[in-house]
Amino acid sequence: MPLIFLIWQSFSTPQTMVQGAEFTAQNYVRAYSDPQTLVLFRNSFVFAVGTSMFSLVLGTLLAWMNERTNTPFKSLFYALSIIPLIIPSILFTVSWIFLASPEIGIFNLALQWLFGTDHVFFNIYSLGGMIWVEGLHYSPMAFLLMTAAFRSMDPSLEESAMMSGASIRHIVFKITIKLAWPALFAAVLIMFVRSIESFEVPALLGLPAGIHVFTSAIYSAIKRYPSEIGLAGAYAVTLLLITSIGVFFQSKLSSSGSKYSTMTGKGYRPRAMDLGKWRYFTAAVFIVYFVLIVILPFLVLVWSSLQRFYSVPSLTALKKISFDNYSYILEYPSFLRSVSNSLLLSIGSATTIMLITAVICWIVVKTRIRGRWMLDNIASLPMVFPGIVLGVSIMILYLQFDIGVYGTIWILFIAYLTRFMPYGLRYNTTSMMQIHKELEESAAMSGATWGTTFRRIILPLMKSGFVAGWIYIVIVSIRELSSSILLYSPGSEVISIVIWELWENGQYTKLSALGVMFIITLFLLVIAMQLFTKRVGVKES
Repeated sequence: MPLIFLIWQSFSTPQTMVQGAEFTAQNYVRAYSDPQTLVLFRNSFVFAVGTSMFSLVLGTLLAWMNERTNTPFKSLFYALSIIPLIIPSILFTVSWIFLASPEIGIFNLALQWLFGTDHVFFNIYSLGGMIWVEGLHYSPMAFLLMTAAFRSMDPSLEESAMMSGASIRHIVFKITIKLAWPALFAAVLIMFVRSIESFEVPALLGLPAGIHVFTSAIYSAIKRYPSEIGLAGAYAVTLLLITSIGVFFQSKLSSSGSKYSTMTGKGYRPRAMDLGKWRYFTAAVFIVYFVLIVILPFLVLVWSSLQRFYSVPSLTALKKISFDNYSYILEYPSFLRSVSNSLLLSIGSATTIMLITAVICWIVVKTRIRGRWMLDNIASLPMVFPGIVLGVSIMILYLQFDIGVYGTIWILFIAYLTRFMPYGLRYNTTSMMQIHKELEESAAMSGATWGTTFRRIILPLMKSGFVAGWIYIVIVSIRELSSSILLYSPGSEVISIVIWELWENGQYTKLSALGVMFIITLFLLVIAMQLFTKRVGVKES
């Protein structure tokens, strides 16, 4: 329904008090006859390709060092790799503005003082700055994807080359990278789709510099007065097509043949490459990376949160440390309401998604109902919707089809339910496929109804994947901004919207205080998740 109304609105004139909407192709003519559209295409393409390649190269290098070498502390680094994923994109972007802004950036000011110059060494408000921030933020995802690929790859070919006297560089480029090519390509596609739909970095870094991509153009078209929803719809349809093509190639790659398979029935025990003295260099790379992606962004937010008015770190500023910003946030009019809304939406959507997708997975995996594959495909369809496009689609739908949810928290609940359903489907499908049919047959022979069997047998056996998926959806729901930014209204704000409003109001130190509390809360939630999932795992008797 949202997709249908999105396409319909993109071919409609704006509806006014005196004139109804009329069919027109003018939105597409205006969008694609404007020379600025070519700039949108170029900026979006360069941003997405640059981000995906940067995050892939960095993530692959780190994954190779972690899985294939004798780098010190690598097991600790793998355990810490989940931490960067906790930091919301908007807070990560804000922290890098404090670090690399031309005027207040700590890096620029430190280098200018060191060399006695006014030269701007780093400009975060540029296309390169956008790629740097987004690439760094997505690099842990690339690291985890490539770590999984390297870990499941039989290293016998690399070991044979090493015994034959091949250099490490030769082994990496001639053997390891070629064997990991499907995983590399899949990671590029995933990073490309995630980058092309990104909203926070283009909005915070691109808009102030006049650099527009499709997501920021959609937001600007809707927020300007009068609102140009039809034009935003035309941009959104194009963005939807781009992401659909990326997801299509990703799925085709996943179903490709086994020409790159190296894992067979023979057991193997990988032997780490001895880097010699270079292992200390690779350990230093791990440390520098972790400092850039976690330590510095978090510390600069902490420093900013302790200042009444932002100032760069110095002895003078150190004497002005204050906790007033935290008091301000706790007394902020919409703070408690936003926390309540975020918890309600995240817990409610996660619970509903996991229960609905559990039933969908049971139908798809355990039954022989004709056309069940369509149910799986429909539930997976929101994966191709960028967050801001989904927000536009749902906004248009419930503006035209008024059932009383527009302007309430329920429209955000519908958006979260729609957007995150594919994630719940993936978690539950994995768990469902591990449950043998004979357990249900035994229950049926004992007189149990389907509802009793599902509640007393299926769900308890799925609990490990169910709980993991539930907590993951809770975390991503609390962080969600791109669809919420178009659907919230006074009274239905969530935490990410409060952060956005503080940024727009120029209340950077207050924003930092809220960000610090937000990150610490999410971190504790992840720790609780790991402890809880260990306890609820299925145990063998």
